[in-house]
Amino acid sequence: MSATRPEGKGGPTVDRVITIERHIVEQQKQHPEATGVLTSILYDIALAGKLIARETTRAGLADILGLTGVFNVQGEEVARLDEYANQAIVRLNQFTGRLAVMGSEEVADIVPIPDEFPTGRYVLLFDPLDGSSNIDYAVSIGTIFSILRRKSPDDTRGTREDCLQPGRDIIAAGYLLYGPSTMMVYSAGNGVHGFTLDQTVGEFLLTHPNIHIPAKPKFYSVNQGYTAYWAREIQEFTEYLQTRNLSLRYIGSLVADFHRNLLGGGIFYYPADTRDPRKPRGKLRLLYEAAPLAFLAEHAGGAASDGSRRILDIVPQELHQRTPLFIGNADLVQTAEEFLCGSRSLGMIERMRVEKR
Repeated sequence: MSATRPEGKGGPTVDRVITIERHIVEQQKQHPEATGVLTSILYDIALAGKLIARETTRAGLADILGLTGVFNVQGEEVARLDEYANQAIVRLNQFTGRLAVMGSEEVADIVPIPDEFPTGRYVLLFDPLDGSSNIDYAVSIGTIFSILRRKSPDDTRGTREDCLQPGRDIIAAGYLLYGPSTMMVYSAGNGVHGFTLDQTVGEFLLTHPNIHIPAKPKFYSVNQGYTAYWAREIQEFTEYLQTRNLSLRYIGSLVADFHRNLLGGGIFYYPADTRDPRKPRGKLRLLYEAAPLAFLAEHAGGAASDGSRRILDIVPQELHQRTPLFIGNADLVQTAEEFLCGSRSLGMIERMRVEKR
């Protein structure tokens, strides 16, 4: 498929313009058994993204900045835009009859489908507005989502167990990035594809088909302000990266950091640390952040690990379970695992260098 990049002054020709709806339908045609329900869910998420993007671009003008005074299950005060994003996604999906249940990073328990609406075969898990602590500073933020098939019988209401599935059961995942432009990146198992919202026509248009993480990485992304709280193995891994001709780039918004490394090559990591005894496994949520992005990373030729296990193999025990995350270029993720398990260290590397002299 061709990207919809401008062709001279006239821009892309009509036959080269591929909307996200057309792309999803064409992807569906590769699966004769498909019913079109997954296609509709993805398109509804794209619609929610348009609504959220509209509010993020006018947040400073519409009195939607700031905090609500309500604290979520994470113990974090909910931003007004966070609340709007959560409600937009829930309300667009709760009545369609396509979903059995939803799970939100902002809600302590599952988000059930109201009794007055029918239920469907799919489960939607999402972080409505990742990076919301950056909202007041006009930093790029995003929405992360994954779609799974329910485990409970089709003729029943969705359950907590429907949400507690390992990432390897994900059938589609993606994110929306709200920044200088609004992008939606998704995979339904047939490559990773990126779309940019054309504000003039109100449609997501294909701009980044078949994304692959570059083999040669450019960046490493980590909050080095927390170095003192890391295990020595993480400190050494970071020192190793500093010798690999990589540039440090860290925004503090997971979607933005992941997106840059997806296109430019590199590794993002948020390890376990001792800074907050309430979060010994790090900050990121397995279901709502780590697993969906791991699905994308693997389909783009990369990898994702908690330092010892593939993220997609972890069976969640809790809705808001946290996990360390190392994600990006497969070689760098493997190197991180080697440092963490002790099979590689700076001392070993130096001894090998000396022996080769």
